Amino acid sequence: MKTVILTLVGCCILCSDKLYGQTFNLTKDKLDGVNVSMSVETLMNKSVVKVTKDSAVKEFDEPTFVKLKGVEFKDGTIEVSVLSKLLPNAPELSRGFIGVAFRINDSNSKFECIYIRPANGRDINQMRRNHSIQYFSFPHYKFDRLRKEAPEQYESYADMGLNEWIKLKIVVKGLQAKLFLNDNGEPSLIVNDLKHGVDFSGAIGLWVDVGTEGFFTDLKISK
Repeated sequence: MKTVILTLVGCCILCSDKLYGQTFNLTKDKLDGVNVSMSVETLMNKSVVKVTKDSAVKEFDEPTFVKLKGVEFKDGTIEVSVLSKLLPNAPELSRGFIGVAFRINDSNSKFECIYIRPANGRDINQMRRNHSIQYFSFPHYKFDRLRKEAPEQYESYADMGLNEWIKLKIVVKGLQAKLFLNDNGEPSLIVNDLKHGVDFSGAIGLWVDVGTEGFFTDLKISK
């Protein structure tokens, strides 16, 4: 098994590939911001990558992520801790959208994504709670199409909130992706038909959407 561990160290990310015995610093020149602004900061005594969506991108479920250069991912496990805050000017519809894009092609025109809506996790409205977790596939299967054509199949509920660390673990194999939250033994979401197919592969991205000030740390990738 090939394991890549990305740990924030000061002003860079350290990438350790144990299988090939390589260790190198992943500085900002190794991170490609796609329709986002990004910075490396300290939050709650953790070194983090801070990501916010560019205001020029008006559509939802778009390529708005920090892409990791030099990482080719098909099957394996992605683990990362995320924290989501609402920006001061966040529109009312903002739910703290934050997650992971994977199998991103070179032109950023195709990818899979699983994200969470932390503000929904403890909402008094049960329908909003049921939309706490979301899968979508860019560009043809965004959340609104999936919700209309296959209600409840690509969304789920889990307890979560804004302004707290949430551990995401996404296990991908072939057409299937499972999302585990906070070291739970059972997945909170299972997708059995990733829309780009079994042979699709590509990069990994730290993804956010409108109104979100997103923070990422403790990223581990196992192939």
